Amino acid sequence: MNVIIHRYNSICEPDYIEAFKDCGINVIEDRDEMTRKNITVEEKVKKLGEMILIEKPLFVFSINFFPYIALVCEKLKCLYVCISVDCPVVELFSETIKSPYNRVFLFDRRQYEEISVYNPDCVFHIALGVNVERINKTIGEPKWGPYKYNVSFVGSLYSEKDLLANIMPKLPMKELGYCTGLLAAQSMFNGQELIEECISQELINAIKNADTSFYPSAMSVTDTDKFVVVNNYLSYHLTSLDRVAALNTIAPVTNIDLFTRSNTEELRGVTCHGGVSSLVEMPQVFRDSKINLNMTMRAIRTGLPQRIWDVMGSGGFLLTNYQDEIPEQLVIGKHLVAYETLDEACELIEYYIDHDEEREEIARNGYEYVKGNHTVLQRVAEMIRIVNQTLVNG
Repeated sequence: MNVIIHRYNSICEPDYIEAFKDCGINVIEDRDEMTRKNITVEEKVKKLGEMILIEKPLFVFSINFFPYIALVCEKLKCLYVCISVDCPVVELFSETIKSPYNRVFLFDRRQYEEISVYNPDCVFHIALGVNVERINKTIGEPKWGPYKYNVSFVGSLYSEKDLLANIMPKLPMKELGYCTGLLAAQSMFNGQELIEECISQELINAIKNADTSFYPSAMSVTDTDKFVVVNNYLSYHLTSLDRVAALNTIAPVTNIDLFTRSNTEELRGVTCHGGVSSLVEMPQVFRDSKINLNMTMRAIRTGLPQRIWDVMGSGGFLLTNYQDEIPEQLVIGKHLVAYETLDEACELIEYYIDHDEEREEIARNGYEYVKGNHTVLQRVAEMIRIVNQTLVNG
């Protein structure tokens, strides 16, 4: 049994490749995009088509959704299976999402609800997972102490991804004022429902006109302009503001260490390190920290981002902002701790810094539960089960 896996250097690819192999499936890697960053779409289509005809795979698989892969697979009547590890993913609105050969798995339920209406029998909701065995082979089994850091955050501040900040000087004064007020109002509440409901068409048009690289709606199942403005501009900008504000608020409470490649000039009292490698150094930071923060980006509206699984799968204690899907997968207070406001986050940090036994019990519980119930191997097995079921029912 063969599966072709399209690779583009996602940090998640090795874990899924290993999981497919553990399921007894032979993996054939399409690696051209890893080594040839300037490869054209035409070349990618030709190469993938040839691989499908030669290898006759059960399906083609990728991390995240690629419209051209869906197109090639539909033409050659080959299943295309993918799991989205990012959100937002505007490519999901491509006309190719309608292909009956797709089997698309999305970790954020709100994203799933938006996309599944275009192909109800071929789009599914599934949580992400973590390769605990790989982490343990890399850095050893968890020991829970001694620790190097009190509170740590590993991740981007989104300043380098903040498209809105770059185009704000180009916005007309009226739309700039409206945008600033809307962002200020939304910053007082979690999520992004306010900007989704209240954004004006004038602001959408102004942002679209200010950025020559604005994602086009051509070949999409719907007009994506509002989605792009809300999720790729306003949401990223809010996430950047959120993370800077959170770190600056926590810094006076206790020592906080940040591991990032982002610009850190707006931070005060935060110990800033450079970025760390995702597969080796990042799990070690999670192990070496008494408390690990997760601050979910705004565009992930209900789901659990990869960082949650990575912290817990490394044996780290996790303090995360509340997400609607957490209670469906984990028990707050037993496997992890969640906050809804920065004041609450600071109170929880002060408490758990001083209560080692409670903190380490939660870290152990979370690690054991994730190890037993939320691995990448289990996710791959579930995806294969669902794919087989759709074929039987079809």
